[in-house]
Amino acid sequence: MKSVEESTDHRIRMWGPVGQAVALLLGPYAEVVLHDPDTDRILAIWNPMTSRGPGDPSLLGELDALDPSARDVFGPYEKLLADGRRLSSVSAVLREPDGKATAVLCVNLDRTPLEQAAAVLSAFGAPTTTRPEPLFEQDWNERVQHIIGAYVRECGRPVERLTRADRLAVLARLEEAKIFAVRRATPVVAAALRVSRSTLYGLLAELRTPSTEDHTP
Repeated sequence: MKSVEESTDHRIRMWGPVGQAVALLLGPYAEVVLHDPDTDRILAIWNPMTSRGPGDPSLLGELDALDPSARDVFGPYEKLLADGRRLSSVSAVLREPDGKATAVLCVNLDRTPLEQAAAVLSAFGAPTTTRPEPLFEQDWNERVQHIIGAYVRECGRPVERLTRADRLAVLARLEEAKIFAVRRATPVVAAALRVSRSTLYGLLAELRTPSTEDHTP
């Protein structure tokens, strides 16, 4: 990614130092993302926690649907990654002098070090509130991360140690959420589960094949 000084986008030149400062202060445990609400694309990202990068879809949803009483700052709210890490996130709508929303700055803090620390240190973890759903209702990628991450936390095993039965159970949840109706969802799910695409296709075929017990008179 171009440096802040080299960027031709005035929003990156203006807000990039803020993103860099937060990332340097909280790194490597914080991801900072600058979004373009007009094109619904990522403008810049520091310390990325997933494979997304500048130019990828933001899938923010409609800013007008957000609670106007929040004064353009939302959170902290909770997010989950597919590997089970829990994040505390804050989103801020950045506006031009005329009031037009020009960018959205999101900070995602990995809570794992806090969860593993002693109770006295855990008390410093930011509390969570309900996340602003209009920002994320279109983000199927995040739904994949959340569904798999929730299962990992429930079963208490890391994602790479999930059994075949575990993976089938996770895929059933993803199927119920209509994730596989989204184009290009399969490679994203395979990467999140840390299996090959061929393995994933085999599991999906097994999941979707009616059991012989279902046809027993």
